[in-house]
Amino acid sequence: MSLRDSTRRLVRQGLLAVLAAQVAAVASLMGADRLRRLLRGRRIPELEPSQPVSHRIGDGSTATTYTYGEVLFDDMLAAIEGASRRILLETYILKGDDMGRRFKRALIDAAERGVEVYVVYDQFANLVVKPSFLTFPEPVQVLRYPLISSWKLLSPRHLGRDHRKILVVDDAVAYVGGYNIGSTYATEWRDTHLRIEGPAVWDLDNAFVDFWNTHPRRTTDRLPQMPAASWRPEIRAHRNVPRQLMYPIRGMYLEAIDRAHVSISITAAYFIPDRDILDALLDARRRGVQVRIIVPKVSNHVVTDWLSRGFYGQLLRAGVEIHRYADHMVHAKTATIDGEWTTIGTANIDRLSLLGNYEINLEILDRGLAEGMEKVFADDCAKCERLSLDEWMERPVLARVYEAILKPLGPLL
Repeated sequence: MSLRDSTRRLVRQGLLAVLAAQVAAVASLMGADRLRRLLRGRRIPELEPSQPVSHRIGDGSTATTYTYGEVLFDDMLAAIEGASRRILLETYILKGDDMGRRFKRALIDAAERGVEVYVVYDQFANLVVKPSFLTFPEPVQVLRYPLISSWKLLSPRHLGRDHRKILVVDDAVAYVGGYNIGSTYATEWRDTHLRIEGPAVWDLDNAFVDFWNTHPRRTTDRLPQMPAASWRPEIRAHRNVPRQLMYPIRGMYLEAIDRAHVSISITAAYFIPDRDILDALLDARRRGVQVRIIVPKVSNHVVTDWLSRGFYGQLLRAGVEIHRYADHMVHAKTATIDGEWTTIGTANIDRLSLLGNYEINLEILDRGLAEGMEKVFADDCAKCERLSLDEWMERPVLARVYEAILKPLGPLL
């Protein structure tokens, strides 16, 4: 056997060994997480209820923030029940539980009284939901974003999921944020959503209409757009559109972090930054910017938690504060910078969201809203455990081994 053949064989065996180790690590983590959930049972305390807070934005819009799902869902259902013309609902997950049934019933009732009702949901995200639940009677127009959107399986134009959560009612009020629809999200998950009234509704309405009209599997005529909004920049919607290879949310984050000179406060359900975003945060620290990040202590995706841990050492050594939300799953996707700039939306800080999925984030320049979001961040920090560098450096050797084995998977997620 030649040296070249021997080298190829060793490389191949090495890659197979790494792959086997990764599969074993993922399997063991998922098994341990499953056991933890079974032992814990349903002993999850409900979140402390919070009331929405409204802010008047310079363009004439009103932005209302929600951090408690039950209150949000009640308001969304009230908007649906009061609709007189058109309802546009796009959701990643629509659970077949009590809350999901409330939404389904409200949508059907609206259609039966003559309201045009359009629903979009992601098939992959709802594989555990009975197909019969996701079947609506004829007056309701449904577009299911398919499990496989094209035979071109490896094309980046067709790999992403529809991860957006949008509700627009009568072109007058719109909702967007991290909340999926389900009973668990109502009282047990810490998330953030926005209600928009005024000129900025156009951006969310237009995002839904564009998605519906360009989808090859729609069964209706094209939806009409509402009259165009003004060009005032206080609120802008950034939409990732894999079909067009457009991913502006990542650029929005990079630009905003680069401009920061006082503070950066990020809440991220899944924090797996790419090299550019990581470097931007580290550069901000070198400029003296305070950088704080809230992540779940234990999320609903255990492998994601371990991939995120692979960045903690570098961040902590640079002086970035890492706060781990305890007791509940924090699912919010928000950031506030310098007390002026805020983003709230559906995109996580990971490859799937920033360079893969259909996502939408609002970018808002308003001191009042930013001040409110900083208060929310401070309240969340009070429920977190701050991770110190000393504590991190004392973690077990086995944890370091898992992090090293899983680190190559980061660019995939």
